Amino acid sequence: MKEETPNTPRRPSFAVALTPLLAMGILLGVGYGIYRIRPQVLLIAAAFLTGCLGFFLKFRWEDMQRGIVDSIHKAMPAILIMLCVGILIGSWIACGTIPMVIFYGLKLISPQYFLFTACLVCSITSLATGTSWGTIGTLGVAFIGIAMGLGIPLGPAAGAVVAGAYFGDKMSPFSDVTNLAPVAAGSNLFDHIKHMLWSAVPAWLLGLSVYFFIGLRYKSQAVESETVSLILKTLRENFHFHVLLLLPMVVVFYFAFTKKPTIPGMLLSSLIAGALAVIFQKASVTAVATAMNSGYQAQTGVEAVDRLISKGGMMSMMETQLVAFTAFSFGGIMQRTGMLAVVLERVMVFANKIWSIVVTTVVSAIVTAMVTGSSYLSMIIPGELLAPIYKKKGLAAKNLSRIIEESGAIIVPLIPWSMAGVYITGTIGVSTFSYLPWAIMNYAAVVILVIFGFTGFTMAPKVREDETQIGS
Repeated sequence: MKEETPNTPRRPSFAVALTPLLAMGILLGVGYGIYRIRPQVLLIAAAFLTGCLGFFLKFRWEDMQRGIVDSIHKAMPAILIMLCVGILIGSWIACGTIPMVIFYGLKLISPQYFLFTACLVCSITSLATGTSWGTIGTLGVAFIGIAMGLGIPLGPAAGAVVAGAYFGDKMSPFSDVTNLAPVAAGSNLFDHIKHMLWSAVPAWLLGLSVYFFIGLRYKSQAVESETVSLILKTLRENFHFHVLLLLPMVVVFYFAFTKKPTIPGMLLSSLIAGALAVIFQKASVTAVATAMNSGYQAQTGVEAVDRLISKGGMMSMMETQLVAFTAFSFGGIMQRTGMLAVVLERVMVFANKIWSIVVTTVVSAIVTAMVTGSSYLSMIIPGELLAPIYKKKGLAAKNLSRIIEESGAIIVPLIPWSMAGVYITGTIGVSTFSYLPWAIMNYAAVVILVIFGFTGFTMAPKVREDETQIGS
């Protein structure tokens, strides 16, 4: 056994480990929720406090810095995708793809069925492609534009988009999140997806029902038809529409559906969109490059339209990425100093009956999601910690994989400082707190899981030792 010295890092007590979480909750709840201080500053303050506690525990700065670097390193693929989404949106608007979708969406979608339609279409698209981010960054942007044109409140509109995109993502065999959950829990993909149907489908149908009935009142609240007509007229006058403008969208969906690398697909789509902008919109190469970098700046003379389509560009993602860096700095120190592990271990003390195991898993996944801001870590960490408990209690691993995906990965977009939360806000321009109440499927599924835990309904027993085989 290694002899301890005065400089040996100490294991944090539960009180010490819990302090950063409480501090972050207060900082974000009061600072961001009430005073609207930018979350980057608040997250840096939380990370600084956590670092001070790390020094108190005798951790060296180099160790904590390595935790930060490792945490950010894990997020780099998502950060690169965010940059590509900025390029994608700017180029799609410049070439006319998004304006064309908005134009025909305004003509075809009735205000009272907008929320229902947005959720359904995003669900189908995300199910087919396996990407919630891709769906939100493409169709989501278009639906938000349609909502602005129809006078639909943006909170409910964004909530319907997010709920639909994440439902399709978690039920798709092409999704990286859906593939990772059974790996973390020790189950298999197809049993995992089938087991999620019990909780995911009722939560999704509940959301669709709410969107349908709430949407009925928007018929009288929608903007006057003259305003819609002005938007349609302005879009038609400033963009030349052609069926080939759907090609950039087809390229992205093809890459996603065939599980080819995401970033090359987005860049190829943006390149094609740039060429289409030059051909159909008579834009200069300089103007297209500017739209990709700084975003498309509309100058139609109609304020509603300019506000509608002045979006995108890599620079629009910079603030989003700052939030991601600061959040992962906080999470990296929490993980490296062992404070996150101590919190989760204390939570696991209660895992002795089926209902307490389920509640423990849900709480562990949500706490990990809040600390790390990562869909992947919110499944991997609880999955690794709790898999032996499920096996010991004779519960199938697919129970664990279902809970960690629906309580971890699907809750992450409802956390303002998470990668998904800042991505969605930066992409569609609607704050997390605005769409959170309306992303009904995301949190309704968690409630259903807890009910299953207390009743034992759908809590499948383990039927074989190797649960990576289909039929477990």
